Amino acid sequence: QVQLVESGGGFVQAGGSLRLSCRASGTIFVLAAMGWYRQAPGKQREFVADITSGGTTNYADSVKGRFTISRDNPKNTVFLQMNSLKPEDTAVYYCRSRRGYNDYWGQGTQVTVSS
Repeated sequence: QVQLVESGGGFVQAGGSLRLSCRASGTIFVLAAMGWYRQAPGKQREFVADITSGGTTNYADSVKGRFTISRDNPKNTVFLQMNSLKPEDTAVYYCRSRRGYNDYWGQGTQVTVSS
């Protein structure tokens, strides 16, 4: 059974930083592409960033230059460093793991940015 557990969300003022973590279990983490998505109230879930098993990263235009995704394979963990946070970054952030036809999501962690 694959489990993804996010942590690190919270409340921060605009311009501040947060670091999200997602620890995976029950999967061969090193072979999986990992990603972060977010869903704001009343909006659809949207892509934020992802990182392939080889370390290639991709970002949504709205977070480029502010967010950094990374992974620590020995610790089965993917991170999202979020700097220069804006009120529009407020959302529930979800971790995603994909490998072949296997596609898993975490339960989400709330990020709230005040103006």
